[in-house]
Amino acid sequence: MNVFQGSAYKWWAFLALAIGLFASVADHGSVIVALPSIADHFQTDLTTTQWIVLGYALAISALLMPMGRLADMVGRKRIYLLGFVIFVVGAGVAGASPNVTVLILAKIFQGVGSAMTQGTSMAMIVATFPAQERGRSLGLQMSVVGIGGVAGPAVGGFLVGAFDWRWVFYGNMFLGAIALVAAWVVLDARREGQAADSQGAFDWLGATLSAGALLSFLLGMTWGPRIGWDHPGIAIAMGLTVFQIIGFAWWQLHAPMPMMDVRLFRSALFSLSVAAFYISFLGMSAVRFLMPFYLQAVLGYSPAQVGLVIVPGAIAIIITGPLAGRLSDRYGWRPFTVGGMAICVAGLLTLTRLQTDSPLWVAIAGMVMQSFGSGTLNAPNNSAVLSTVPQSSYGVMSGFLNLVRNAGNVTSIAMMTALVTATMGSMGYAPTLSAVTAGGGAGVLEAFTTGLRDAYFIVAMIVTLGVAASFFSGVRRVKSTNSAPVELASGDGSD
Repeated sequence: MNVFQGSAYKWWAFLALAIGLFASVADHGSVIVALPSIADHFQTDLTTTQWIVLGYALAISALLMPMGRLADMVGRKRIYLLGFVIFVVGAGVAGASPNVTVLILAKIFQGVGSAMTQGTSMAMIVATFPAQERGRSLGLQMSVVGIGGVAGPAVGGFLVGAFDWRWVFYGNMFLGAIALVAAWVVLDARREGQAADSQGAFDWLGATLSAGALLSFLLGMTWGPRIGWDHPGIAIAMGLTVFQIIGFAWWQLHAPMPMMDVRLFRSALFSLSVAAFYISFLGMSAVRFLMPFYLQAVLGYSPAQVGLVIVPGAIAIIITGPLAGRLSDRYGWRPFTVGGMAICVAGLLTLTRLQTDSPLWVAIAGMVMQSFGSGTLNAPNNSAVLSTVPQSSYGVMSGFLNLVRNAGNVTSIAMMTALVTATMGSMGYAPTLSAVTAGGGAGVLEAFTTGLRDAYFIVAMIVTLGVAASFFSGVRRVKSTNSAPVELASGDGSD
């Protein structure tokens, strides 16, 4: 018998899974900090070393849904443990890499492990808590993500400075090993909320089509700003994306054992909540990606100072995530999804006031408001999405939500880069962010800041659509503790 059984099991399980979630999130941030040192060590350029994080991210994104479905079928604990074995081995190989090629391949391999843990972790956390505490559990998970996002770059910077870049990977290997042992000791496979009939044939064609669609989309969005949106390769990537999405949808309607029930999109609750989730990351990533350029190149702050400026936003997410999640369990989802999205809009509009000589508090206020809104929105919104499926499908649905998040992140970065550089080009300057970091002079900085304001305004208008999506999804509080999907009518959050 599991020694951690009993009324406190959900908290022991959350702690074990939180260690793994922290390791996965911190890994990404710590490796990004190490990239310049890696490039210098192997005498290569940053464009090449960026594939260390890009390959890792692509592997995760492409495999999130298939691994979530596999976990639903064969056991979430089993897939989670195997995922962290791969994660630990990949980190160890990356740390000992003799060249950058081996390092990139090791990180791609590690990404396979992360894909097995990320969606599965969310599914097990939610399944461990009763239905009336779903928002609370998702909020706590979000706090762990926020802590990992802050700690990753800080710890990575310390390890690179005190030792060398290899210790970033060795540190992640050690943390992953702790997560593996904790999960093996604590988690009870019998309490994962899986249906007795969850066994069946794996949908290989659906997995291939979903992974292929996401890969072609992410590659197209990543390379578009670099090689030009009119390049034939971008058109081919986007064409393949559309073709594979259509093929995936058709196959899911006709497959004997589909990976995902695409008929869920007929539900306003599901489709509009997913749309709101995607739109929220369009806004969040837009801020996270471009603000460091503004703070360093325009306002003249050092990377260390920029890190400190970003901390208040991360703290806002850590605090608001569990609070909004817990309150939404009691008062309903709509006030928090609509309110959170509205605060995101307000934060983005605040950032449209930025000038080349703006006081720092304007940037901080905009970032904190945007983070506060995101923290308020995400847990209640994801709780609403998960209420539409049985516990036996939490794995694939959690994977789906994670890939929606990744797609939102990539789309936001590509779109914002295109908008900002287009403005710079229209003002007679080189349409590239490299011109900003290279110290192109006052004119370049003015053009960049103008483009930044315009881009934030456009994104704010898009996020406004998320406010409408959250409102019209019509979600209400769930009292039921059963595992069946819940059909909810429009309401105001009251019983």
